Amino acid sequence: MSNEYLFFGSFLLFIVLMLAIDLGLFNKKDHKVSLKEAAIMSFIWVSFALGFYFLLITNGELLHGITDFSQLQEVTTSHLHNIRLNPNNFAESLSIYKQNLGLEFITGYVIEYALSVDNIFVMVLIFSAFNVDERYYHRVLFWGIIGAVFMRFGFIFLGSTLINQFGWILYIFGAFLVYTGISMFLSRDEEEKIDTENHKVVRFASKYFSVYPEFVGNKFFIKVDGVKMVTPLFIVLLIVEFTDLIFAVDSIPAIFAVTKDPYIVFFSNIFAILGLRSMFFLLVNVIHKFHYLKVGLSILLLFIGIKMLAHHWLSMWGFTTVHSLFIILFILTTSIVASLMFPKKS
Repeated sequence: MSNEYLFFGSFLLFIVLMLAIDLGLFNKKDHKVSLKEAAIMSFIWVSFALGFYFLLITNGELLHGITDFSQLQEVTTSHLHNIRLNPNNFAESLSIYKQNLGLEFITGYVIEYALSVDNIFVMVLIFSAFNVDERYYHRVLFWGIIGAVFMRFGFIFLGSTLINQFGWILYIFGAFLVYTGISMFLSRDEEEKIDTENHKVVRFASKYFSVYPEFVGNKFFIKVDGVKMVTPLFIVLLIVEFTDLIFAVDSIPAIFAVTKDPYIVFFSNIFAILGLRSMFFLLVNVIHKFHYLKVGLSILLLFIGIKMLAHHWLSMWGFTTVHSLFIILFILTTSIVASLMFPKKS
């Protein structure tokens, strides 16, 4: 257990360091993030995720402190890894385990990254509805992601505990994802709108906070006649957090379809949402062109939900994480290519 805490603590320290560098070095002043800057940051975060993948396939035993076959077997059994170990060859079994660990991470990362695209659609609507100055997009998203990291931490380890205690809850997760996928497909052509006056978060903030009626630069709070008030920018931040909470309900169960190791679920989640900000600035002006992406995401959720419902039989038939990764990539690639080949008519 101490190894897990050390590995996990080192990961969090790395994330905090990178976020501090991002905020303190690259974004000292509020500014509109350029396409070039967004592309560079997207490349950096994807590179970090790929680097972490290679860390897992070369030194994955460090995560749970595995030193012998009995430990390896215990970890494999407790986290329901769908792999076959060779009790007569520890080195070979450990290699199989590490390769599978890396594969689970990268598959979960792709799922979370893909589902984050739908989050971008909503973020664009939020910023537009509240007329947020583009110079402050980064500030809102930065603090929004800080909050998302804490929320994901709680959701993931709670979900893992529930799965370990009640294995049947996987079927509930699966049924929920099937329902979500079908709902997303049926509502794919509906125009989404943000009601700035009657939104649940706006009503909540108006009830419990003193709200200043105008934006005050990049400030979330302001003092007026000795009274501390929240600005509309803070309310936008709350709505972004609330939106992430809604999306987490879909995305976290989806990754549990790939791996039951809560640390791998957390790592893949965090790398994806950290890359969400740069991906937002990269896609904000072209996201409308990928009109078949919602269809692809709905099919993706449907596939993952069915996989969770039928995981026992699929395991017996030899269905592995590799197969899942190929199917997920095929669904996403097809929806993107179809969007570009058959552009939406005005």
